[in-house]
Amino acid sequence: MKLVRKDLEKDNAGQVTLIPEEPEDMWHTYNLLQVGDSLRASTIRKVQTESSTGSVGSNRIRTTLTLCVEAIDFDSQACQLRVKGTNIQENEYVKMGAYHTIELEPNRQFTLAKKQWDSVVLDRIEQACDPAWSADVAAVVMQEGLANVCLVTPSMTLTRAKVEVNIPRKRKGNCSQHDRALERFYEQVVQAIQRHINFEVVKCVLVASPGFVREQFCDYMFQQAVKTDNKLLLENRSKFLQVHSSSGHKYALKEALSDPAVTSRLSDTKAAGEVKALDDFYKMLQHEPDRAFYGLKQVEKANEAMAIDTLLISDELFRHQDVATRARYVKLVDSVRENMGTVRIFSSLHVSGEQLGQLTGVAAILRFPVAELSDQEDESSSEED
Repeated sequence: MKLVRKDLEKDNAGQVTLIPEEPEDMWHTYNLLQVGDSLRASTIRKVQTESSTGSVGSNRIRTTLTLCVEAIDFDSQACQLRVKGTNIQENEYVKMGAYHTIELEPNRQFTLAKKQWDSVVLDRIEQACDPAWSADVAAVVMQEGLANVCLVTPSMTLTRAKVEVNIPRKRKGNCSQHDRALERFYEQVVQAIQRHINFEVVKCVLVASPGFVREQFCDYMFQQAVKTDNKLLLENRSKFLQVHSSSGHKYALKEALSDPAVTSRLSDTKAAGEVKALDDFYKMLQHEPDRAFYGLKQVEKANEAMAIDTLLISDELFRHQDVATRARYVKLVDSVRENMGTVRIFSSLHVSGEQLGQLTGVAAILRFPVAELSDQEDESSSEED
């Protein structure tokens, strides 16, 4: 993402002009937009024209509109963002108050104005404009006959290709059908890797599977690369890292990312940091439940006691339509940072973010046990009984 201009007043009202440069920037833009904001961007409008003879025709005209945002629709797989709203600035083709939908596109600038830019939104702009925050991890999660080729960016896990091949069972004395199907499967996975993984950006490619599938696949891939003199694969051989996973489904990616060999290799990526923070929370919940809380009320009470060491919060909560509820989450984040705590904002499009979402979307690891909160919880549950 490229920041073209930033004009903010002392009361944090103002506007920002940005140019999304990559598909992931559309996800960042989706998280910046809120109902009630004003968005100015170039768009195409179908306009009816009447000729001197009285015949009516219609033309598609490119024009710049400013909308008051009413609805936001994001397609995570195609990374497309559509914003619907009413026109709030005079335009020769579109009446004031007329509805229009702008489709935001990569490499086309837009200006977003808000009455209040909070710390969470400003942090996201900083992240999005930092070139270090790009897709630096790829993963192939596989089992016999099924493979998912994913890109793990700092904000989302994108499934780029799904390979499914029916593999017959081995028969006594005749394995040729099984072996041919397996070879066909491996070949399709290799093609998917070459098509969807940009080795100039990606620092590491995880190959995860149960059993020996990953070893057999990697052996096949590099043998073929030597035979066909595939320089792309041979030059990037050191980037491939084999790890265990329970299956070839996308959800098994979390196990692969939390493998110690992987975390040391990916120590500088946000995805690995999120997985480690969630693992630490679960361990704390198991061994010292008085130092692991989840749910907004419990976490807020722990914050009042200045007990929060690490706050885990889903970015989904900041997209809440109710302004007061959203402000409550922003206040919590700001307060934890003021008290020298660490804040980890999880992406709801990551496997770890989905798991945090099942724990209400907000959790905290505490510096010291806060037993009274647990006692209050027990008392309230016994009163309800």
